[in-house]
Amino acid sequence: MIDYSEFFAYLKTTPLAEIADDFSARTNAAMQALSHGDFEKWCAAIKSMPEVEQSHIDLNADAVTIAGELKDAKLTSLKENLMQLHPWRKGPFDLFGIHIDTEWRSDLKWARLKDHLDLKDKLVLDVGCGNGYYLFRMLGAGAKAAIGVDPFLLYVMQFHAINKYVHTNKAAVLPLGVDDVPDGCGCFDTVFSMGILYHRREPKEHLRQLHGFLKPGGQVVLETIVLDTEKEELLVPEGRYGKMRNVWAIASPALLTKWLTECGFGNVKILDVTKTTLDEQRQTEWMTFESLHDFLDPNDDSKTIEGHPAPVRAILIAQKS
Repeated sequence: MIDYSEFFAYLKTTPLAEIADDFSARTNAAMQALSHGDFEKWCAAIKSMPEVEQSHIDLNADAVTIAGELKDAKLTSLKENLMQLHPWRKGPFDLFGIHIDTEWRSDLKWARLKDHLDLKDKLVLDVGCGNGYYLFRMLGAGAKAAIGVDPFLLYVMQFHAINKYVHTNKAAVLPLGVDDVPDGCGCFDTVFSMGILYHRREPKEHLRQLHGFLKPGGQVVLETIVLDTEKEELLVPEGRYGKMRNVWAIASPALLTKWLTECGFGNVKILDVTKTTLDEQRQTEWMTFESLHDFLDPNDDSKTIEGHPAPVRAILIAQKS
């Protein structure tokens, strides 16, 4: 089992103390209900990762970096242990010279965003956080505490593996979904929802949830696939989108702005609109399954394989009114 005791003990020293026990109880319940067939394999891989004295930790580098002296045999063993946690989707990470070249160059997305944020001493929630790459970057930017929730156990284990060497008790990936976050808790300074909205059957309800998680004046960071048009438009794909079954609604930035306003946000800003490229999302040694190349029309990369507009992603920020 994963030991979250130090993390929840730390939360109790912060303004999140009132919800720490609630999060702890929900996390314990989720851990007790674990039934993934690879869980023991993942636990064994992490337990077998060698003990190393870190000489340097850099949470502000593009690749979250942990440096230290690790001899050849142990370095080989560490890589084999990390490979047991395949596929690695968000990153990159660099552990003692082992470069985990993840499917997504998540550092590119962070670079588009980071100069628009002030996370110094902030209490942060990241819903659908994946393996916690962004949580480490948030700590690097000065966050006081960073809670990530993601129900996919592999991502929880990947965070646990990286944190074996970062040794922070200020961040954790909890094996929970967004609906497990205490509704209307109103206690976070900043809430991130990156790559989640189009997977929600009721996107405006998701925005209302995020609004309820924030303190008055708190900030939401919304990153999602969009329609690249200046009009208020919405695509509701029939069947799949980019081979994904669970894409329910893709809005234009203008429509997202309207939705955010209707859900109680103000000062909405569109920070970035960027087409996803094969440099940013691709197969690697660390993620050998299908990736963006396989999701696009082989004769026209402006379309998905189903004929929908190819992925364009936008970042918006807004303030709780």
